[in-house]
Amino acid sequence: MTLETAADWVYRPAEFQKESEMTELNPILARADGNLDSSLEKLFELLRIKSISTDPAYKAECRKAAEWLVAYLKSLGFDASVRDTPGHPMVVAHHEAASADAPHVLFYGHYDVQPVDPIELWENDPFEPAIKDSGNGRKILTGRGTADDKGQLMTFVEACRAYKEINGALPCRVTILFEGEEESGSPSLKPFLEANAAELKADYALVCDTSMWDRDTPAIAAALRGLVGEEIVVTAADRDLHSGLFGGAAANPIHILVEALAGLHDETGRITLKGFYDGVEETPANIKASWEALGKSAENFLGEVGLSIPSGEKGRSVLELTWARPTAEVNGIWGGYTGEGFKTVIAAKASAKVSFRLVGTQDPAAIRESFRSYVRSKIPADCSVEFHPHGASPAIHLSYDSPVLTKARNALSDEWPKPAVVIGMGGSIPIVGDFQKMLGMESLLVGFGLSDDRIHSPNEKYELASYHKGIRSWVRILAALKA
Repeated sequence: MTLETAADWVYRPAEFQKESEMTELNPILARADGNLDSSLEKLFELLRIKSISTDPAYKAECRKAAEWLVAYLKSLGFDASVRDTPGHPMVVAHHEAASADAPHVLFYGHYDVQPVDPIELWENDPFEPAIKDSGNGRKILTGRGTADDKGQLMTFVEACRAYKEINGALPCRVTILFEGEEESGSPSLKPFLEANAAELKADYALVCDTSMWDRDTPAIAAALRGLVGEEIVVTAADRDLHSGLFGGAAANPIHILVEALAGLHDETGRITLKGFYDGVEETPANIKASWEALGKSAENFLGEVGLSIPSGEKGRSVLELTWARPTAEVNGIWGGYTGEGFKTVIAAKASAKVSFRLVGTQDPAAIRESFRSYVRSKIPADCSVEFHPHGASPAIHLSYDSPVLTKARNALSDEWPKPAVVIGMGGSIPIVGDFQKMLGMESLLVGFGLSDDRIHSPNEKYELASYHKGIRSWVRILAALKA
């Protein structure tokens, strides 16, 4: 193997160090710098393994990736093993801390990757990783899994390596869980967590499958919105009706449905369901101010998709609307004749799919029942409505003044050019909810991906700076969590 060496490009320690840097970390950070070339060689070995979890043809490759990780973790002093599941195996590893009273952390990542189709759009073999010049003075790592999630998980492993090589021990008790089915829905994960809860439970979880705010600004995701999904079917007449013969007299289920859906919001954008805002708290002023300082206006946020006017609750920024406020959205609606030409009928049925994004301590079950009660109140006596649930999960939220979050934020701010920001995420990461519900653990979400890493797409990449500084960041975070 011939790697284009990173040695001539590597950030020099002087570029990283800040006046407040803890002296005892300097040798560990220097070792992480010195290990960069060899750590890239190890990463490239892992990247060459075609661990595509969705395709049964790659089952052996998924096991090969799990076995590779176990072997490498054992070489670093971890008690590591491959754990079989009905699907692809898990990797579980443990390492004690130097001190008996050190905190216990569970680090989660996934070794499986997305399929590479369409292969013709790749500039190089997706499973032959390389270091390239991005054309703007930055180096990038190319290949499937570089950003999602092999490169990310290896930042933590390499931080542990640097610690072990200098101190002979880790500052925290560490358990590692790497799964092989994240890209295929994690069907084995919940049963595995349930069966191994006592072994996996820690003081808190560390999750690396996230991104930075930008190239210079690290981020900690403190909130993930929850989700409730509902499909509604409104039935009126026992068959489609001729709109000339029955129009004006017979109930039209499409009218009934759209009237109900339109009433979900008032003129200010607030959601009208009874009790909907129970458990919704206002975002602290200092957090909102930090979001405003990120410079994400409605114009530049919505302009990327051809829009410019925010449609949610009035008087709130787009980041607050997408990170910290609940929503009600119609995801699909249909009924009657929708084919070519024209057919003048009054449909017998009309259907819609509606989803609610939840924040704070909103109760998914209560939201679902409130929505159903509201819709039922809009249905005429001679019509009917059916509901079909499509999942429900609560929001996940780490307190903005959590000591763990504060320590990690300060540690990241010591490493990167700009201070770390605490952000929300509009979507959800199922594993975080599972850790909370099944293991009673809060999760610290810190990752080093960028929005242009092309994850799940051809020509996936990971910035060399993300990888290198990610290793250094975990060194700092582990030290901070110990304190």
